[in-house]
Amino acid sequence: MDIGIDLGTANTLLYVRGQGIVLNEPSVVAVKEGGRGGVLAVGSEAKETIGRTPGSITAIRPLRDGVISDYEAAEEMIRHFVRKAVPGRRPRTRMVVCVPSGVTPVERRAIVHAAQRSGARAVHLIEEPMAAAIGAGLPVAEPRGSMVVDIGGGTSEVAVISLGGVVTSQSLRVGGDRLDEAITDFVRKEHGLLIGERTAEHVKVAIGSAWPVPGEDAFEMRSFTVRGREKVAGLPRTVELTVREVRAALDEPVEAIISAVRATLEECPPELSGDVMEHGIVLTGGGALLPGLDLRMASATGIPVFVADDPLDSVALGCGKCVDEFDDLQRMLTAA
Repeated sequence: MDIGIDLGTANTLLYVRGQGIVLNEPSVVAVKEGGRGGVLAVGSEAKETIGRTPGSITAIRPLRDGVISDYEAAEEMIRHFVRKAVPGRRPRTRMVVCVPSGVTPVERRAIVHAAQRSGARAVHLIEEPMAAAIGAGLPVAEPRGSMVVDIGGGTSEVAVISLGGVVTSQSLRVGGDRLDEAITDFVRKEHGLLIGERTAEHVKVAIGSAWPVPGEDAFEMRSFTVRGREKVAGLPRTVELTVREVRAALDEPVEAIISAVRATLEECPPELSGDVMEHGIVLTGGGALLPGLDLRMASATGIPVFVADDPLDSVALGCGKCVDEFDDLQRMLTAA
């Protein structure tokens, strides 16, 4: 019963060998009295409590910027998800866990220990851009340069891959959470309104964009009603946000991602640069769904940009393929 885990800042996905993706839930844990009173809820049920909890209950996101920030909550979350995905008695499993390419040895050990204490007999790590490339169907084992940009909740991973290894990469702690924060900051500064992270996420999904999309004139005219608390008076108030306002709010984090793509291309060997120019850049992760991001990146780099067929699940699918074909893909993993 081998398991692949995409341990994401926003969502955790579990892939069980022979069954596919069996679980996709938010990476949130609700605990009582600062963690001393036990875990009250995990996953979707816990996410509903964000911003709505009394003083005795705290909604914790155990991962920040792609790495574990609360060890005990992360361990409990992994254990809960494994039990939910594989109910009943089960043998100690072998786990393949995705990690950002820029994590430190200490952060790697924290992830390994959390997986081991949740019941794993052996833990193997795979870098997220490699897993994303495998899940997107790129020919990672061939002597050909493939470029992938994985924009997750906490980090964005940019990598050029060839012959089963990462040739050059950039890992920056800018992702979906940073986009939400940018919207929150914009609404506070421009409209004097305080909103929560869930409201900012709804705005991003509803009218967020990185570049005007041709033929989407109706989208450009849309607006979104935001409800929050006035910064000065402290009273509830509503504000209408337009597509152009939200695009301006997202400009800084989007430009940071594109700058990382440029930096990776500058470090890429000439032969592989030619391959990337010919075959293009592939976007994966939840951030790949931001309208106009592919167009803006293509305009900035002069290289065709494509969105993966299943960007939200690409990392989990790549991790699962390593589980299903462990012997063939073992050289792409890091044993722990």
